[in-house]
Amino acid sequence: MTKTDDAVEPQEVVGDTGPSAEALLPHGRTKEQVEQLTQNIIAALKTVQDPEIPADIFELGLIYQIDISPEEVVHIEMTLTAPGCPVAGQIVEQVQSAVSLVPGVLAVVVKLVFEPPWDQSRMSDEARVTLDMF
Repeated sequence: MTKTDDAVEPQEVVGDTGPSAEALLPHGRTKEQVEQLTQNIIAALKTVQDPEIPADIFELGLIYQIDISPEEVVHIEMTLTAPGCPVAGQIVEQVQSAVSLVPGVLAVVVKLVFEPPWDQSRMSDEARVTLDMF
């Protein structure tokens, strides 16, 4: 499981890994490859802007979790700044579209969650600077 606020710590395959001394992860990637894929996914998420706040959804803290399955399906749990957001469907579509363009991603599943509720404490320092909130 890959969380956005933690380092990628996927489980390694135990046993004979073939000629390579480096263990492959369950989906046939090295730890470094999974970390690079995760960084590419985050970069894609940073291209999606909140339509009401001039900052990207990742820096706003709207992305709660990113999981990459062995089948290379990316599962994203995210929230919105307000549960009744009128453009919720549009944001989900933008996330799916942006992440699906990342090489190595076969499909994207986005789940909207509202627990825990979003608040301004989830924003990164970058978002705070962008929004003049220091």
